[in-house]
Amino acid sequence: MPYTYEYPRPALTVDCVIFGMDASSDLKVLLIQRAHEPFKDQWALPGGFVDMKEDLEAAALRELEEETGVKDVFIEQLYTFGAPGRDPRGRVVSVAYYALVNLDEHPVQAASDARNVNWFSQENMPKLAFDHQLIFQTALERLRGKVRYQPIGFELLPEQFTLSQLQKLYETILGVQELNKRNFRTRILKMGVLKEVGIQTGVAHRPAKLYCFDKAKYEQLLKEKHNDLLKRGLDFEI
Repeated sequence: MPYTYEYPRPALTVDCVIFGMDASSDLKVLLIQRAHEPFKDQWALPGGFVDMKEDLEAAALRELEEETGVKDVFIEQLYTFGAPGRDPRGRVVSVAYYALVNLDEHPVQAASDARNVNWFSQENMPKLAFDHQLIFQTALERLRGKVRYQPIGFELLPEQFTLSQLQKLYETILGVQELNKRNFRTRILKMGVLKEVGIQTGVAHRPAKLYCFDKAKYEQLLKEKHNDLLKRGLDFEI
């Protein structure tokens, strides 16, 4: 016979903050429109309740796929949100995850408890259900902090990209108008985690060099504990 406690048991949920970037270099977040109460028809982050025998990350990936059709993404645990009253259904604690994806590689389709699903610019989001605005803001701050010391934004770009595209990515994530072009290029190339793969074709302007992210070199630098080099390479002055 299983042992039982006299203490109340809060419910456990997971929520996912999925960032993407479109061709205009606008940072977007994936939202669902809730099909049921509470907050029926309001927009929210994808997520739901964790099954009794389910791993937290597995639950987050399951809910993400069931509600939006997005799958096969790498998610990272963000934070635990457990303020009393955050959910009108009772005492509910949520473990949040976040991820970066390329919009072109992950078409979305509403299903399960979602009436609709769509990408919204992080600068023009609707009012969110529950405490999801706080969860989103926490994820955005984490992203902006982490991008300074770890090359995590490459998932948002095409496989081959120009340095201008890469700089625009960093400016968008960091929320700044313009980084110093020479400083940016010197630092990012000094890291040695980019491979030159050719030049642009079919463009009206002078073709730029194309690069791809050398994941193997990056992992090698981490293994050799060159963390200081990586941090110096990405910690741009604003």
